[in-house]
Amino acid sequence: MTPELTGTASDTQKDRSDTNYRVPALERGLRILTEFSLREPVLGVSELSKRLGIPRTTVFRLLQTLEAHGFVERTDTDRNCRPGVAALRLGLEYLGSLELTGLGQPLIDQLRDDTGFTAHILVRDERDVVFVAKAQSHAAPFSSVRVSIGTRLPAHASTHGHVLLGDLDADELHALYPERTLKRYTQHTPATVDALHALVLANARRGFAIGQSSFESGISVVTAPVRDATGRIAAVVTTTILSPQLAPALFESNLVDKVRFTADQLTQRLNGGRVPGSRGAGSSARHDFVRTHE
Repeated sequence: MTPELTGTASDTQKDRSDTNYRVPALERGLRILTEFSLREPVLGVSELSKRLGIPRTTVFRLLQTLEAHGFVERTDTDRNCRPGVAALRLGLEYLGSLELTGLGQPLIDQLRDDTGFTAHILVRDERDVVFVAKAQSHAAPFSSVRVSIGTRLPAHASTHGHVLLGDLDADELHALYPERTLKRYTQHTPATVDALHALVLANARRGFAIGQSSFESGISVVTAPVRDATGRIAAVVTTTILSPQLAPALFESNLVDKVRFTADQLTQRLNGGRVPGSRGAGSSARHDFVRTHE
């Protein structure tokens, strides 16, 4: 038997996982697509070249290829681009295939109807939170407060993120955020990872979070975790409240209980009727509201 045919199965698997099997041009194209975001929907050749460390001529050719297949489109004659219809279609098809959104949509629809407030489901993608389902309030004041599916927010600066990070300990948070200081968006944004960990830990113990103008002035949220079969946080259910309505909603309509109940329902649906793990031993909604805003 020749030496070429005497390799073990593990050797073959190792070879298949080798970087030689990667396609550099494809990797570069995918890296370009991941640079676009809600905060930066339009990017130019020079900026992409700088960020990715790729020559401008190479970026230009990659963008031309992506444009030909509909994944980016030109916004002007100055080599600026934004995601195209093909990228949007892939994203929507992915979201539509998620069991989470299929099972959760009727639940947040009911939460919206019970409370009058817009309800969402979010998941975490590394350092961002992503809106994957929504039930828009029919009330007039909320007509100007609309968040699109696929919108991303920084996890460290949003109440949703503080809940979604609830399974991470201090070391894991430091690995996710190796920088010395965190980018601040409002006065409520934690400036350090240690400050972020304190918020995450408090919300994990409480079993929910209440945020008042934590990321956007005048907007408050009540957020509760959804868990997978292992007991880890898979998503959150949240309601959006205009800040002047927050206190009455909490103390007169049992809003926290309704959000937590909806999150528990979705957890059960994801796990065949079983609720893995346990919620934090929170105290009353009034007490937690006061603590959150001290």
